[in-house]
Amino acid sequence: MPPTAPTPSANLLQLLPEAVVQTDALWQITYLNPAWHQRTGHPVAAALGRSLLDFVHPDDVGTLRSGMPVFRLRFAGADYRWVRLQFHPETDAAERVISRQGVLIEITEVTEQVLVEIRQRFLRLLETIDGVVWEAEIGVGNTFLSPQVERLFGYSVEEWRADPGFWRAHVHPDDLEEALRIDDGAYNATHSHAYEMSYRLIAKSGKVVWVRDLCRAVVEPGRPNRMIGLMIDVTQQKNTELELVRSEIRYSLATRGSNDGIWDWDLRTDALHVSARFLQIVGLYGHDQVHAGGWRFLEQFIDPDDRTRVQEAWRRHLSGGSPHFSVDFRAFHGSGRLVWVNWRGLAELEDGVAVRMAGSLSDLAERGSSYDALTNLPGRPLFRDRLAQLIALHQNEAVNGSCGPARDGATMFAVLLLDLNGFKAVNDSYGHQVGDQLLQQVARRLESCVRAVDLVARMSGDEFNVLLESINAAEALQRAEQIAAALAAPYVIGGHTVISGASIGLASSASGLATVDDYLRAADTAMYRAKSQALGVCVFA
Repeated sequence: MPPTAPTPSANLLQLLPEAVVQTDALWQITYLNPAWHQRTGHPVAAALGRSLLDFVHPDDVGTLRSGMPVFRLRFAGADYRWVRLQFHPETDAAERVISRQGVLIEITEVTEQVLVEIRQRFLRLLETIDGVVWEAEIGVGNTFLSPQVERLFGYSVEEWRADPGFWRAHVHPDDLEEALRIDDGAYNATHSHAYEMSYRLIAKSGKVVWVRDLCRAVVEPGRPNRMIGLMIDVTQQKNTELELVRSEIRYSLATRGSNDGIWDWDLRTDALHVSARFLQIVGLYGHDQVHAGGWRFLEQFIDPDDRTRVQEAWRRHLSGGSPHFSVDFRAFHGSGRLVWVNWRGLAELEDGVAVRMAGSLSDLAERGSSYDALTNLPGRPLFRDRLAQLIALHQNEAVNGSCGPARDGATMFAVLLLDLNGFKAVNDSYGHQVGDQLLQQVARRLESCVRAVDLVARMSGDEFNVLLESINAAEALQRAEQIAAALAAPYVIGGHTVISGASIGLASSASGLATVDDYLRAADTAMYRAKSQALGVCVFA
């Protein structure tokens, strides 16, 4: 049997007029034919073992590593010339790139040169994009990958492009199924189309990076489908979104737990947003939750007698007169009844100007002792809260050096405590039902005797408190005497005529007391003196 003829491949490579270049996966030159020296002027022996990237123009290194075949190569004499070197990868059994081979061709045509310059400008533009531009083909993996992949994910272009399955191997396991479904759909598409994916990618450091991938499947006759896209790191944005969702969930749970209605008012546009619970509290079921005119919407359910007081509290907060906004008022419920509510919030300032307010609305009937269902009056806690606010305002005026009543007595106030005379006898004679109706009529008479800015509260049993705002001591005494006269008039209840006046104790801010309890004790002391001396009104001195 004749001897086997030697393979001609090695000899042919030696004879080829064009330079044949072979590198390993990391661009180290492993083979050059003699034409390399003839074409570039660099000795073959001196180039073997060196990185091919050492001969590439610094501005074009990314071009070559990304998979583009056209770049500038340094020839002997230090001049750079445009060349085309289309590499063909050799892979192992796992389809990992182990070497690259290609033929080096110097570009001489003018039209080719123009094309090269256009490509270079395109690549320079890609470098300005804060994301990874990529191209992939089925069965091949990434045919192009911009250098930003190293900065964003830590992997080199060579690592990524050497393995066709690299991307799939580094998508977060929890996102892989959905990502592969979309990816496989693009590879098997019958027409070109744009699509988008969001997923997590495991970076080389182990860090999880949220990626937004803007993609397009390119379907062309006679060639496999390919995809092009832009991967953007959206980790910070995603984390912000997730934290916002978590905050909204916590806030939603908290507000549902407190059973309050929520409101948000843009003071620049006067647009008021209210929650469904807000509308439920005032009985406006099914109404819109966004209202172009904030005050127009609010005024429809604020009792007319309370509107001035509500607006004064609102303006006081906006002008910096009170650190927090909180006001109790009677609201018209959609069913036609009146309900006591607390409206509170806080203003957001820009350059000293209020631009937004947000807060909550509470149904005081659901706060137990804060609201008296029998008389439809606030209870002890609400009275104490309002009195504490007035004490703070009055003391603040004093600290600021004001002498005498500030702003014509705007911060002066008086506390009345009244106890019905003979109430036990009414209950014993006519029964508790008549006694309850008497308390209800007393509440209505008290409300008719005070102004919108004042507050009437039922403290317990047959004991009531009245808080008179923006009033001096002499005016407060006159108002207390009017109240005593009104309560002394007979009551007609269920066919019975009931006589039950009241003993009233008065403590005004002129006394300079310091705390809520100080004022309540002073008014209580004056009330017992009035009762023991059969006086209508007694002033604490």
